[in-house]
Amino acid sequence: MKHKKIISSIIILLLLLSITACRTDNIDEEITVNYEEESIVYEPIEGGQIVLPLTNLSTLNPLMTENISYYHFGKLIFEGLFQIGNNLNVIPQLAEDYSITNEGKTIAIKLKKGVSWHDGSEFTSKDVGFTISTLKYGKDTSSYYNMFQATDDIFSLSGMSIITDFNIVDDYTIDIHFKDGASNNLELLTFPIIPQHVFAESKNTFASALELENYVPIGTGPYKFVEYEKFKNVSLIAFSGYREGKPYITNIDGKVLEDDKLIVTAFETGQLSMANSLGVDWDKYKSNNRIKIIEYISNNYEFIGFNFEKEIFQEESGLAIRKAINYGIDRQAIISKIYLGHASQIDVPIHPDSWLLTDDANTYGYSIEKAKEVLNQAKWLDRDNDGILENENGEKLTIKILTNGSNQLRLNTTNMLVDDLKKLGFEVIKDYGETYFESPTDDSVSTQWEEIERKISEGEFDLVALGWEMAIIPNYSSMFYSVDTELGDNFIRYRNEKMDELLLNIHSATNRDYKKRAYSYLQEFVVNELPYISLFYKNRALLVDTRIQGDLNPTFFNPYNGLENCFIPQELR
Repeated sequence: MKHKKIISSIIILLLLLSITACRTDNIDEEITVNYEEESIVYEPIEGGQIVLPLTNLSTLNPLMTENISYYHFGKLIFEGLFQIGNNLNVIPQLAEDYSITNEGKTIAIKLKKGVSWHDGSEFTSKDVGFTISTLKYGKDTSSYYNMFQATDDIFSLSGMSIITDFNIVDDYTIDIHFKDGASNNLELLTFPIIPQHVFAESKNTFASALELENYVPIGTGPYKFVEYEKFKNVSLIAFSGYREGKPYITNIDGKVLEDDKLIVTAFETGQLSMANSLGVDWDKYKSNNRIKIIEYISNNYEFIGFNFEKEIFQEESGLAIRKAINYGIDRQAIISKIYLGHASQIDVPIHPDSWLLTDDANTYGYSIEKAKEVLNQAKWLDRDNDGILENENGEKLTIKILTNGSNQLRLNTTNMLVDDLKKLGFEVIKDYGETYFESPTDDSVSTQWEEIERKISEGEFDLVALGWEMAIIPNYSSMFYSVDTELGDNFIRYRNEKMDELLLNIHSATNRDYKKRAYSYLQEFVVNELPYISLFYKNRALLVDTRIQGDLNPTFFNPYNGLENCFIPQELR
């Protein structure tokens, strides 16, 4: 298993895989809102300025950027045919309507009319065709092409190569043809559309559209690019020609800062209007009337993996042990004590907000009685009264657990897991350092990961507590598909023909109803078979200056979701 498979670039994973109202306060605390009193209702009004965080940029080109902060910021400028909705399903953005035909191999798209580029030109199907051609031309360089390739699984072609052709029917109609009827074809059409006419005069239009330097962003989104002061600031202004109406907030600046710690510090000192929190202790901001906290579920999935080459986890006896462990882990206690309540328990590796989720996602609850009952039925008993269970051959129930101690939350979680397992009668060997260093060096973290990778690669573990940054388009074959045990993925060495069949069905679902049904069967199988024990998804929080009012609904793939409808009351500017 590669290191990047565990903690790979978020921006690559994003495309693969709490409605709240913001109350306001003056940033200098000249006006104070008492939250215990009746809320003040303000009328939306145009004007005002906010500042959002960016980290160091190498380009403003949305097809080439690998910067996650600009990826999010860029959603204010650029739009796609489709976007991911709050429930992680695909919803039209520049598309008005669509139909899936030819066994899922063709998506016919009707475009919205009256959409303008920021330079006043009309958006048409030619722009869509040009963007697709640009991405296919830039297969070796485009970050979006690479993102699509990262969605690739054992069943499909690599990324954009699955799009074989397109047919422009008229200015507002385009048919896009795919190599096969893969269930994620619609999700692939969320890439940002760029304007053909801007690059039409270039000798090589596709190469020009993929330029890194001196790229001038022109999109169809609610905000229009004004200027970029390199390594310092990106300025946007509300687009008066936006089809949904001009945004209320007039100016948005992206302030470039070195890292996430400096971003939070800048927010705390009033230099930024929003910032994602660090860690899990954001409740400390509740006493600050300048700060509104909007919590949401991240894509950080924590789990326990088994080494299925170990006899102890095989056959019916092995399934009993896996079920006992799942019943015996007090996940709510971990969430409460370690994550301060900021995580969402789940039994499957599917995001808790997903439209694909079924009731199977919450099957197991903490029950030490059920856990012990399952172990006793499998003939694991404390035969010598030493507190450790033995089987009929007198072999003790001993397991070795591996994790990365450089991650304090995961270290503390694993220690609680060990305590829970001991209560069930397991003898647990900790194969990790128990001391967390407050500021581990990059070298020490890298060295630790290299050792973990070696142990996993060589099968020197029984249990492993780790995490994935899950995708909007998850690649479950890399987690569970049998063939991937030989390809370096599926590091738990899980082999099951039924699972392989379910994964194939997910891949080949030719419409949305079939896709939902295929995911339902997968979830039922996962909670019964338990190739992983799902612990929870970690939550995050967007910290927002309370001058900003309106329906802001951050998600892990778009923290500024709804910002175009927010406003700053005149009296709070």
